[in-house]
Amino acid sequence: MRRLFPVTDQTPAQRRDAADREWSLDELADAYAYPELAADGHWLRANMVSTLDGAAQHDGRSQPISGETDMRIFGTLRALADVVVVGAETVRQEGYRPARAREAFAARREAAGQGPAPAIAVITASLDLDFSLPLFTSPLVPTLVVTGAAAPSDRVAEAVRAGAEVVVAGEGAAVDAARAVRELADRGLRRQLTEGGPRLLGQFVAADVLDELCLTISPTLTAGGAQRIAGGPSVTVPHRLAPACVLEEAGFLFTSYRRI
Repeated sequence: MRRLFPVTDQTPAQRRDAADREWSLDELADAYAYPELAADGHWLRANMVSTLDGAAQHDGRSQPISGETDMRIFGTLRALADVVVVGAETVRQEGYRPARAREAFAARREAAGQGPAPAIAVITASLDLDFSLPLFTSPLVPTLVVTGAAAPSDRVAEAVRAGAEVVVAGEGAAVDAARAVRELADRGLRRQLTEGGPRLLGQFVAADVLDELCLTISPTLTAGGAQRIAGGPSVTVPHRLAPACVLEEAGFLFTSYRRI
C-alpha cells in the first residue's frame, strides 16, 4: 500500500488513487514544498527517522532503521532546501558528503532561484572536524561552519584554509540555535533543512525556531538505550504541531507536521 496526501488538500478519490502506484519525484516535491515565504522570512524543517519504540538510531547510525522510500524522501527534501543544517557529531557518525546536483530537480531549483545543490552548514563549537574530507574540499557549494565567537582560532583558520565559510552565531564558543537560523537566512539560505542529530534538533526545539518536522516512523523495534529524535533540556510547555502530509509504504509512515 502506498498513500500520499496532504491531509487537508486531497479528496478521498485522490487518496485511493495514491494507494495504487509509486509517487514520482515531482509529486513528492509538490507534497513537501516549502510554504511561500515573506521577503524577510525563513522556514526551518527537520527530517528524522524513529523506530516504533522511539529510537532515532541503531548502533549509532540512522541508516539501519531507514528504507528505500525513506531515502527517496530524504533526497527530495534536500533537493528543495537552500541549506542542510547538521551537527558535527552527525557529520562524524554518518560520514557526511557534499550535497549533489540532481537533474530531476534542476528546473525546479532554477525556477525557485536556487543553485544546483543546497549548501551544508555544520553546527560546531569545537570545530573538531576532518577538513580533508570531500564535504570541505570538493562541494558544489562551499560548506558553512557555524560556530561561536570564542571558537578555537586555530580550528577556525583551518576551516577557512579548507575552503569553508565560517559563520559566527554565538557570543561564546557554543552556537545560539535561533541566531544560527537568522544568520543563515541573512545569507539568502531561507529554506532550511536540519537532519539532526538529536542534540541539535533538541536545541532548535528548545529555541522554538522549528517550523516543521518530517518524521519517518520505521516499522522496527530496537530496545536498548538509543537516543530519541530530539535531546537536551525539555521545553516548559510542549509545542503543538498540525499534520500536513502522510505517506505509507511497506509499513513505513512518512509524516509531516507544521507549526500551528
